[in-house]
Amino acid sequence: MRVVVIGATGNIGTCTVRALAADPRVTAITGLARRRPGRLAPKTDWVQADVTDTDLVPLLRGADVVIHLAWLFQPTHRPAVTWDTNAVGSARVFDAAAEADVPALVYSSSVGAYSPGPKDRAVDESWPTHGWPGAAYSREKSYVERLLDAHEARHPGRRVVRIRPGFIFERQTAAQQRRLFAGPLLPSRLARPGLIPIVPDLPGLRLQALHSADAGRAFALAALGEARGAFNIAADPVLDAAELADLLHARPVRLPARGIRAALAVAWTLHLVPASPGLFDLALRVPLMDVSRARDELGWIPEHTSREAIEEFLDGLRTGAGRDTPPLSPGTGGPARAREFTTGVGRAP
Repeated sequence: MRVVVIGATGNIGTCTVRALAADPRVTAITGLARRRPGRLAPKTDWVQADVTDTDLVPLLRGADVVIHLAWLFQPTHRPAVTWDTNAVGSARVFDAAAEADVPALVYSSSVGAYSPGPKDRAVDESWPTHGWPGAAYSREKSYVERLLDAHEARHPGRRVVRIRPGFIFERQTAAQQRRLFAGPLLPSRLARPGLIPIVPDLPGLRLQALHSADAGRAFALAALGEARGAFNIAADPVLDAAELADLLHARPVRLPARGIRAALAVAWTLHLVPASPGLFDLALRVPLMDVSRARDELGWIPEHTSREAIEEFLDGLRTGAGRDTPPLSPGTGGPARAREFTTGVGRAP
């Protein structure tokens, strides 16, 4: 079986390639990425490609499955740039898969595609995926869900799977996620337990997370099985202010979300942080997800708790951990994070 992984060098991609390479049913993997990684994975050939302008059809022809993971989080100040990669690029991937007659397509959606939902109970995959209009990330994930609806209607014989993960963490993703969401001004030493005295206890602060390796296994299971449709994936426990405070040896303090958001909006407007206030709004509104379908139909059971994923991530922040791929490398930001400052926080892709 030959599998093409688009966006193979990022957080989910590296773990998906590793899970696929370990399965004897997989004979060949083609990893597509804008920048080639430094270390090659078993069974994997790497191709430099961009979903916005590369002719993808020849690269997908002959594949048994295409896994589409490519996504651009930044620049949040230039949503037309992320739209070109995330929405238009995804449309190009789906059209290329159809033209190349690939039998199966697996796409990385997100909890962020869901409409605002409850925090006191879990919703299944039938919950509406209209997103949160104030966040470009959510709008784009929701739009791609509609693209897939149309794709399935036009190509009913193609097996299509949508994986909707919670927030994904591990040690080796720390450098990338700091660059994408916190920016160069965050001192890594703050990740040490005991240095942050309080955790804001905000209304709606209840999130689900999982380890990158568990996400990679879910995508491999979806690619190599016969499942169709949408699958939520996340690990226990649900992370709230009390759980996060315990992780950081801090104490939860009830604070109004409006004040935190206002401070974030100012920092984002001044290019001091890359994460937009819309992402903050989204995090407080995404529903809790029921993951039983992934367990029952994919056979997916996470091997790490959400707490273990966060603990690894915090350790990675302290130690500057990463992987030998351009998106995950600690050196991508440049010496003393100079490249992050010179390009402008949140401005450059």
